[in-house]
Amino acid sequence: MSLFKARDWWSVVLGEGEEFDQGCLCVGDVDNSGSGHDKIVVGSYMGLLRIYGPRASSPGSGALAEDQLLEVQLRDPIIQLEVGKFVSCSDLLHLAVLHPRKLSVYAVTATAGNVEHGIQYQLRLVYEHNLQRTACNMTYGPFGGVTGHHFICIQSMDGMLMFFEQESYAFGRFLPGFLLPGPLCYCGRTDTFITVSSARQVESYKYEVLAVATDADEEHERKTSGKRLTADWTLVIGEQALDIVVPTFTSTSSIFVLGERNVYCLKDNGQIRFMKKLEYNPSCFLPYASVSEGTTNLLMGNHNSTLLVYQDVTLKWAAQLSCVPVAVRVANFQDLKGVVVTLSGDGHLQCSYMGTDPSFFMAPRVDAREINYEEVDAEMKALQKIIKEAVRTQERLQCRLTVQSPKLNVCVQPPLAVTQEQFVLDSMGKNKYEICVYDFSCASLPSSPFTGVPRVAQCKFTLPLRLVCLPSAPSKNSKYKITIDTNKPPVSLGDIFPEFVEKSEEKEGNVLAFQLIAGSTVTVQASKTSQRYRIQSDTFEDMWLVTKELLQRFDTFFAKQGVKDFRNSFAGPIPLQEYFETVDHHFELRVNAEKYQDLLSERAVQFRAIQRRLLTRFKDKTPAPLQNLDTLMEGTYRQVIALADAAEENRALLCQAFARLRSATHLLITLLSLWQGLSADQTSILEATLLPLLQDTPQLGWEECVDAAVSHLLRTCLSRSPKDQALSLSTSQLSMPKDTARLKKHITLLCDRLGKGGRLSLSSEANVQTPVVMPGQSRMSLGGQRATLIIVFS
Repeated sequence: MSLFKARDWWSVVLGEGEEFDQGCLCVGDVDNSGSGHDKIVVGSYMGLLRIYGPRASSPGSGALAEDQLLEVQLRDPIIQLEVGKFVSCSDLLHLAVLHPRKLSVYAVTATAGNVEHGIQYQLRLVYEHNLQRTACNMTYGPFGGVTGHHFICIQSMDGMLMFFEQESYAFGRFLPGFLLPGPLCYCGRTDTFITVSSARQVESYKYEVLAVATDADEEHERKTSGKRLTADWTLVIGEQALDIVVPTFTSTSSIFVLGERNVYCLKDNGQIRFMKKLEYNPSCFLPYASVSEGTTNLLMGNHNSTLLVYQDVTLKWAAQLSCVPVAVRVANFQDLKGVVVTLSGDGHLQCSYMGTDPSFFMAPRVDAREINYEEVDAEMKALQKIIKEAVRTQERLQCRLTVQSPKLNVCVQPPLAVTQEQFVLDSMGKNKYEICVYDFSCASLPSSPFTGVPRVAQCKFTLPLRLVCLPSAPSKNSKYKITIDTNKPPVSLGDIFPEFVEKSEEKEGNVLAFQLIAGSTVTVQASKTSQRYRIQSDTFEDMWLVTKELLQRFDTFFAKQGVKDFRNSFAGPIPLQEYFETVDHHFELRVNAEKYQDLLSERAVQFRAIQRRLLTRFKDKTPAPLQNLDTLMEGTYRQVIALADAAEENRALLCQAFARLRSATHLLITLLSLWQGLSADQTSILEATLLPLLQDTPQLGWEECVDAAVSHLLRTCLSRSPKDQALSLSTSQLSMPKDTARLKKHITLLCDRLGKGGRLSLSSEANVQTPVVMPGQSRMSLGGQRATLIIVFS
C-alpha cells in the first residue's frame, strides 16, 4: 500500500451504469437534526436521489445498509443539488434539486421509530418551478442583502439568468455576448454574480444592475424600458473555467477560479491576488479554511486520480485516490470531523482523510538453489508444443454447456452464389462435435446458449482458385495487358500454380492460362530473361483475380524459400481509360434503370386513369360506348408488362456490371499500391474510398459515394498545400450525377497526386510528400486449398 494513499474511512458504489458530475454532490444537515453532523446528498443523471449518513466501520468493510437514509427515484435527471434556506415561512434547511426543465425544493424529515427499525426519512415536495428554458447550473445566496433567507439564480443553456425569490419567480436577464454557459457563483460580500464567459474572461455582474436592466423578454425585440446590462468588471484568463468558488470563512476577500491549466485567486474588484500554473488536468477543487492566518487551503483533484492539498500556491500534501473525482466536499460526521468527500463520474462515493499508511511488506528471502537446465528445457518444449497446438486449432468453436439448435449460415458476395444458405444442426452437448465441409468464402454460426441470447461466431477462410477457373490454352494476343516486376530471378509458374499444370503438357513453366467460368481467359507469362510477369486478357476486370492470386502465391513461395526481402512493383502507367470504360458501362445501366422507373410510373398512372374511366362507364345505368377504352387499356397493360420485363433485365445487368466494377476497382487499387508502395493503412483508406458500398441501391449509388470520398481526400491529405486543406465535410445530400465526367476527373487527380508523393491519411495533418518505396507483402488473399470448417462443441 502506498504511503501517500488517501485513508479510506467510508465508501460506497452508487448503482450500475449511472453518471454523475460536478453538481451532483452536496453535504449539509439536510434533515435539520441540530447535531451539527452533515449528511451526504447525491443525485445522478438517471434521476436517483440518495442521502447517506456515514458512520465509522471496520477497515475494508465498506458502507453498512443503515448508512443509507433515503433513496428516491425522481422522474427527471438531476443536474445540481444545494442545501439552504429556500422556504419563506421557515428558517430550516431545505434541499433544492435542479432538473433540466424544473426546480424542485424538498423538505427532508426524520421520524423516530418505536421499534428496532430506527429512524424513517421522508422526502416531501414544498414547491417547484417549471422552467421555460433548459437549465445548466444554479447558485444561491442572500441576494440584495436579504437576511435569514436564500434566493436562487438559475443559468439557462441560452444565457439567461432566472431569479427566484423562494416560491415566486422574480425576473430574468440575458447575459451580453453570450455563446456557451460557464460556471456561476454568488459573492455575498459585494452582492455580485461571477461567471466565465465563452470569451474566456471572468465577468462580474451586480445584483442591483441585473434587477434594473432590460427585461429578458423584451431585450431581443422592443427594448422599451430598463438599462443595458454591463459587467461590473472583467478579467481575461485565456482559458475556459471548470468551477468558481467564493469562500466565506476567510478574513481575506478572495474569489477562486479553476481553469483548465491554472487556478486563480482574485480580489473582489477583479485584481489577481495570485495564480498557480498546474502541470496536470484538474477535475475539481474546493477552498477550505487554513490554520495559518491570511492563507487559504485548496483541495485539488485531477485526472490522475490524485488529491492535492495547497496552501495558497504551495503544495502541502498529495494522496492517491481509487478513482478520478468530479466533485469534492469537506464534511463533519459523528465520529470524525474534516472528512474529505469525493464523487467519481461512475458513482464511486468515498469519505477519506489525509494520513500516512506505512507499508509492512518485507521482501521474502531468496533461496539459493541450483537450476536444472535439462528440466527447464523439457518444460519449455512442452509449453511451446501446447501453444503451437492451440494456435493451430484456434478457429474451433467450443462450449462448456449444451448448445441449443445451432444454425450455420453461409454468406457469399456476387458473382458467387450458394445453393443452400442455412443449415440447422442438432443440439450438441459436451464431448460432441460435427464436421462440416463447404467451399465458401465466409461462414457464421448463430447459436442460443443457456442464457437465451443468440450468439454469433464467424469464421472466414480462403477459396480454391480452381473453384472459379480451369486450365486453358494460352492466348497470344489480348486487349488488356499489365506487367508486374519483382526483385528476384524468375520462377516457374508451374511451381506457383501446381494445380493448373496438366500432366500431358510440357512443363516449361513460363506460360499459364486460366479459363474463368464466365468465359474469358487470363494468360500469365513469365519472362525468361528478366524479372517480369505479364497478365493479359480480353476483359479488363477479369485480370484482378489472377493478379491477386499471383501476388499472394509469390509471397508464400519466397517465404518458404527463406527470402525476406522479396518485393513486387508496378512500373505503370495506371490503366485509367480502361477502368473508366467499366465505370461508364455501370453508370449507363443506372441511367437506364431510372428511365424505366419513370416510364413505369407514367404508364401506371395512365393505366389507373383508364380503369377509372371504364369503371364509370360500367356503373352508368344508361349504357354508353366505350370509345376504344378497352383497346387502350389492353395496349397500356402490354406496355407496363414490357417495361417491367425490360427493367428486370436491366436490374440483372446492373448487378453484373457492379460485380465487374468491383473487380476492376480492386485491380486499380492493387496497381496503385504496387505503383507507389502504399502501406497497409494507406491501402485500406484507398479501398474504403473507392469501394464504399457492397451493392447499389436506388437511393445511393457507387458514383456519388466515390466522388464524395475522393473529393474529401483531395481537399485534405492530398491537397496541394496545407493552406488548401478543408477539414469540414460536405453536408449536402448525395444524389445521382448527370454524368461521370466529374468523377473521372477526381479519380485522375487522385492518381496524379499519389504519383507525386501524396500520402493518404485520415488525420488533419498537413500533406507530407513521401518517397516511393517498394511495397511489402500484399495483404490481399484469395485461393488456397479446399476450405474446411470444423465446428467442435465440447
